[in-house]
Amino acid sequence: MLKLRNIQAFYGNIQALKDISMDVKEGEIITLIGANGAGKSTTLMTICGVVPARSGEIIFEGEAINNMPTNQIVALGINQVPEGRHIFPYLTVMENLDMGTFLRKDKDGIKQDLDYVFTLFPRLSERRSQAGGTLSGGEQQMLAISRAIMTRPRLLLLDEPSLGLAPIITRQIFDIIKKINKENNTTIFLVEQNANLALHVADRGYVMENGAITMTDTGKNLLANENVKKAYLGI
Repeated sequence: MLKLRNIQAFYGNIQALKDISMDVKEGEIITLIGANGAGKSTTLMTICGVVPARSGEIIFEGEAINNMPTNQIVALGINQVPEGRHIFPYLTVMENLDMGTFLRKDKDGIKQDLDYVFTLFPRLSERRSQAGGTLSGGEQQMLAISRAIMTRPRLLLLDEPSLGLAPIITRQIFDIIKKINKENNTTIFLVEQNANLALHVADRGYVMENGAITMTDTGKNLLANENVKKAYLGI
């Protein structure tokens, strides 16, 4: 579904991504783990066109997208839930969800997806008239994921969905991630500091260090890898 080939990206003169190559197959959950500053978020933002790739190629379903503007990439079926959620704090829950339908015209499909997100997150249904900024951290993450679902993505990019959340809420969010993947056949590319949780739900994983991919394997094998245990799992 998605191919990254020898991608390099920079912030000014600082190289953030160093010839990275990755593959994401349709229907998979892929995770990218690594330390803070390794380049994980930059990878997602480069896929979305927010950070331009200086060289290399990004191919989504056979089409090169690395020179496309972000709105066209979203229209193709890629959507990102950014680190820190970035909901619209002064808009209500319903208005935030409406923003996810900006490029859509299928009213019946929009209603169907709205019913679906309220089934996934009943708390949002209860708070549909409440301003997004007054929600708890966990509820804001639910809203950010739901807003992305309302775009009806084929590839969903999730950046640190557990950031700042209590462990019980984190587990709920990860259960929902698995549910979205299975029920909607939504392919998921997950960036996550909680390597243990991420690798448990992932079909495959990549390890990134200093802007370069240093390891790739199944989630199960990476969980058992001694270097991964020592560096990322605290074992």
